[in-house]
Amino acid sequence: MEKAEYTVANKSDDTVVCYSPTMITTNGVWQGDNPLDYSLPLFILQLTLVVVTTRLLVFILKPLRQPRVVSEILGGVLLGPSVLGRSVNFANTLFPLRSVMVLETMANIGLLYFLFLVGVEMDLSVIRRTGKKALAIAISGMILPFVIGICFSFILHGNEAEPLAHATYILFLGVALSVTAFPVLARILAELKLINSEIGKLAMSSALINDMCAWILLALAIALAENDSTSLASLWVVLSSATFVVICILVVRPAISWMIRRTPEGESFNEFYICLILTGVMISGFITDAIGTHSVFGAFVFGLIIPNGPLGVTLIEKLEDFVSGLLLPLFFAISGLKTDVASIREGQTWGILAVVIVLSCAGKIAGTVLVTTFYHMPLSEGFTLGLLMNTKGLIEMIVLNVGKDQQVLDDESFAIMVIIAVVMTGIISPIVATIYKPARRFVPYKRRTIQRSKPDGELRVLVCVHGPRNVPTIINLLEASNPTKKSPICVYVLHLVELTGRASAMLIVHNTRGSGRPALNRTQAQSDHIIHAFENFEQNSSFVSIQPLTAISPYSSMHEDICGLAEDKRVALIIIPFHKQQTVDGGMEATNPAFRTVNQNLLANAPCSVGILVDRGLSGSTRLAANEVAHHVAVLFFGGPDDREALAYGWRMCENTGTSLTVLRFVASDESLASTTELPPHIHDQDDPRILTAETDGVQEKRFDEEYLNEFRTKSAENELVVYAEQVVNNGEETVAVIRSLDSGHDLFIVGRGQGMSSPVTTGLTDWSECPELGAIGDILASSDFASTVSVLVIQQYVGLMPHETAAIPDSPPGQPDDKPANRWTPQASGTATPVF
Repeated sequence: MEKAEYTVANKSDDTVVCYSPTMITTNGVWQGDNPLDYSLPLFILQLTLVVVTTRLLVFILKPLRQPRVVSEILGGVLLGPSVLGRSVNFANTLFPLRSVMVLETMANIGLLYFLFLVGVEMDLSVIRRTGKKALAIAISGMILPFVIGICFSFILHGNEAEPLAHATYILFLGVALSVTAFPVLARILAELKLINSEIGKLAMSSALINDMCAWILLALAIALAENDSTSLASLWVVLSSATFVVICILVVRPAISWMIRRTPEGESFNEFYICLILTGVMISGFITDAIGTHSVFGAFVFGLIIPNGPLGVTLIEKLEDFVSGLLLPLFFAISGLKTDVASIREGQTWGILAVVIVLSCAGKIAGTVLVTTFYHMPLSEGFTLGLLMNTKGLIEMIVLNVGKDQQVLDDESFAIMVIIAVVMTGIISPIVATIYKPARRFVPYKRRTIQRSKPDGELRVLVCVHGPRNVPTIINLLEASNPTKKSPICVYVLHLVELTGRASAMLIVHNTRGSGRPALNRTQAQSDHIIHAFENFEQNSSFVSIQPLTAISPYSSMHEDICGLAEDKRVALIIIPFHKQQTVDGGMEATNPAFRTVNQNLLANAPCSVGILVDRGLSGSTRLAANEVAHHVAVLFFGGPDDREALAYGWRMCENTGTSLTVLRFVASDESLASTTELPPHIHDQDDPRILTAETDGVQEKRFDEEYLNEFRTKSAENELVVYAEQVVNNGEETVAVIRSLDSGHDLFIVGRGQGMSSPVTTGLTDWSECPELGAIGDILASSDFASTVSVLVIQQYVGLMPHETAAIPDSPPGQPDDKPANRWTPQASGTATPVF
């Protein structure tokens, strides 16, 4: 048997743990072996237990808006000596002392590669371009908690310690209290919908600077902790670390740049290069560990020197999910396993713990408020910013673990600091969500629809894009929307990005990098591609202005971002892609089921008209001769506010000299009208006032339809490119037959969603609807068995409270009830929408 010593902090005697070099893999239970006596099966079980526990806690704490780091640390505490580990059988069976070396080694490998990724994702040029305000907030937010840490070090550490040991203790305690976790903060800001706000951008910039300062202090603290015998050794450690950084910048970075230049643009990197870089991470970790700094410092610096661009994207994609999803929780779990709450024995210590939490939190808030007051920011914003800067995470846990390994922190101090980290990070989201309500300047506006928009005024459109595939058709649709000098189009392009646990997805928001700089990750590369395409469209078109934006949210609440932006920018129409896309054989397949949820939520909550675009390609207009037509648009008119909105959009398009418009109105025959005069199925009482309301609405809507169609026909009479036709049908079957017989030469069908409108011409069509959110006609046009070359735009008009109260007046006065957004539809359990009578 080989022997290895495992030293337990603050115990006078060393614990001797025996390792058997042959007991790695088991011969199997049928040979009488217990798998838990062997290191590999035991490690696999431990890893599974840690991942399952932390994921379960993430799920449980999600309603409380807790970041993942809190769940991961609590998972470790739960498995450790504080809770389950109090059972001797549990501790000895699943987490015996002999397994600690393997567990910690794997955790540190995970940490090594995670810090490498953090370095790859971090853009140092952001710090150079950061304003004085963010710099002042970062520094002032570090100084006061550091001072508080110095004061409490005398209480926690005692006065009898050696001066150098006490100085190291102060440094560790100060860094742990004053640091702000950038990745955790980014996640919290995104979940609170503050990431695009001014306060969010300021918090991100300050946290980035704070992170860099913390790394420098951490390197210094480790140098002092590992060489407490003589200060000269510490000096050598600092100088060696500085030399390592210089060599990385002057030698390694040019070598990596050479690799990038050797790879043709658009091609994947040679596996040999990727392997070389991943090996370089371990070599850097080995060198910095050998010279006396922690191995993670070398990995982080190595990540920093990787140039931003496609190489960074490739490395992140290959590593991030495995490292941050599987190996990193091990590191947090190890921190929890080392935390023994029972070691905090005295009631006085618990009192000190509470005071440290309050004062260190108050120190950051006070430091931040001082700076924000100097810059004339509101007190509430300064207080919120101070709270956000208290976010703890990875760097603090590294500081504490190194401190405990070097015996700078004893069990009690370590447990206190871990509890402080969890409590401070855990309370931020709920408190900020409760106290900070951003002052959103909702300006009531009447131009919530295309029908109401002034013919000689600006048309504001919010375009939502999931990825580059959506871009060409949307650009061609906007081009066909007839931007003119009298009526220009202002387009807000919103790139929809799902909020995940990945840090790389967050960095797209911190969009302060200069134009022409390479993207940090695939999300940002996609966003750049989308923005570039729309900016090209703006440059090549007249009377179109483009404003690119990004929304990072969970899909479940993404519609809130879209609706909020539409309200803020006072847009008349939101265009969002359908959740299915066309396949090579002409069929339709779902890209992401979550896109459908976003669309359904948007239809139910939008403060303006909404258009869902079924993308089957829309040919772009080229420079045409005077007698040629670029787009052939067909509007199918059945009646109701949605169809009037569809006609309004088609009408705008046909004013473009390159667009022909066919308006086909479906009219119910007399026989079908006579047979379908029954009431809605949920209304039976003849005295019910809703009967009169429903009947009145129907009469009103028909009158509005006639007035609007007559106006359209009168004003378009001289336009040779406009064709108006009426088709009498008896039922839904005949309607479908007419639609199928339409000329396939059209590029685009525009139809109303038609919710709330019952008509004999659509009878029975909803019985087999695949996508009710498109309405009966939209669903038929979007189905796989329909014409595969025609794109479809399904429009829902915003009509305020009740159709007869608002929709009739093209230019309602300021007192009209339409000033406040209200929803026509009440979502049902099935996901469909029903009219409110």
